[in-house]
Amino acid sequence: MPRRTNNKDLRPATWQSAGPESGRPGAASPMAESGTPPLCTESYGSRRAQHYRPLPDGTLRCVPDRPEDQAYRSLRDVFMSIFLPQGYPESVSPDYLAYQIWDTVQAFASSITGTLATQAVLKGVGVGDETSTVAAATVTWILKDGTGMLGRILFAWSKGNKLDCDAKQWRLFADGLNDVAILMEILAPAFPACFTLIVCISGLFKCIVGVAGGATRAALTMHQARRDNMADVSAKDGSQETLVNLAGLVCSLFLIPLLADNLHLTYALYGLFTILHLYANYRAVRAVCMETLNRARLRLVLRHFLRWGKVPGPALANPKEPLLLGGHQQLRMILGAPLHTVVSSAADFEKALEQSSSKYLFFFNQAARTVSVVLHQRAGSVDVIKACSHALLQEAVLCEDVAAFTVERETLLGLQRRLQGEPSKKDWRAVSEMQQLLDRIFPAFLMGLTSAGWITDRNLLGPEEWRVDWTTDGKKSL
Repeated sequence: MPRRTNNKDLRPATWQSAGPESGRPGAASPMAESGTPPLCTESYGSRRAQHYRPLPDGTLRCVPDRPEDQAYRSLRDVFMSIFLPQGYPESVSPDYLAYQIWDTVQAFASSITGTLATQAVLKGVGVGDETSTVAAATVTWILKDGTGMLGRILFAWSKGNKLDCDAKQWRLFADGLNDVAILMEILAPAFPACFTLIVCISGLFKCIVGVAGGATRAALTMHQARRDNMADVSAKDGSQETLVNLAGLVCSLFLIPLLADNLHLTYALYGLFTILHLYANYRAVRAVCMETLNRARLRLVLRHFLRWGKVPGPALANPKEPLLLGGHQQLRMILGAPLHTVVSSAADFEKALEQSSSKYLFFFNQAARTVSVVLHQRAGSVDVIKACSHALLQEAVLCEDVAAFTVERETLLGLQRRLQGEPSKKDWRAVSEMQQLLDRIFPAFLMGLTSAGWITDRNLLGPEEWRVDWTTDGKKSL
């Protein structure tokens, strides 16, 4: 006789969250549950974990790993979902938190000093002065904004392609210039005859700050985003900054009554918060650990390799990177130079081709202390890194104590004596020896870069766009 099937046995399993079970018939006791192995575990990044256990009636129960922390975790998760990118900390770079903490401090200090400047400018244009006219104040404001707009265009044209390469340096420069602009606005009412000129220059500086700060912030966001989540990282950074600015506004509401007609307190607060602003900015950019090579980081890495025979990783090289623009550059370097600026005869061009074994041509003008590199049409990122390493090796031979190097010391000493002995003579033999030396050490150097964690398939060395194809006549193939 066929066995009758209970309809209850065919009931589909349902999902049930953890909660009080004592009131439900058939609920499993904690003792019974503890002996049942979980069917599966589930995690939300590294912030939350839970597992699922079957109950005797066929349902699944979701059990957090640490249910006693549920209330605290709920508040923390809400805060993190509002102000941090999704998937934090795995979705961002390891230096994200340190940078954002110091960036928050500097944003708060800048908000306070900005309030001081706004109060001074409004006083200067005539707010509260019965003798001032609306038209005069409007003209002053238009001139201030117009000067800034022109400055924005000119600065973006002249320096826009450099901001990616030295993002940390330009970020620090922008914040320092912002403090100068704020100081000018605070002092402007004390010089009524030059008030319009002062606020126009201040507006110019602030627009330069806007271009440099915004562009470098985009470069840093690209570095921080590790899951193609630039938009999310940028949006959450905006939320953090908005919250900090709101806190700054609240503090300003209490400070403004104290600052009315009290210049000494205004200057004291400006000095205090400016020091905090600059220090926080320094700590913020110093916390950034970039894995792409710019000229300053490549110089540090190459000299460490020549001295010790091994390549330092980003965590060792980044803290030593100079943060002032133009620092530690002893030779002028032009990557991607147009050919007509370095070659004046076919004989020189042929000679340069003979000495080159890479996708670039190397020229050095010792009198002008300028290295010019002509890049081939098919030169890739590794070729640009090699060309820049060639220029930095030339700089090290001329300006460093190569006796302290352990890699190819005798060859470097011989090249140094030759170049320093006849500085005005173009020695093609020295050029050839330098190229051969680089060809010997660069494979090990490149392997060391990759092993140490540096990115080599793209770089921030900032070459110009000029490229030359010297294989069209069949004289040289690469």
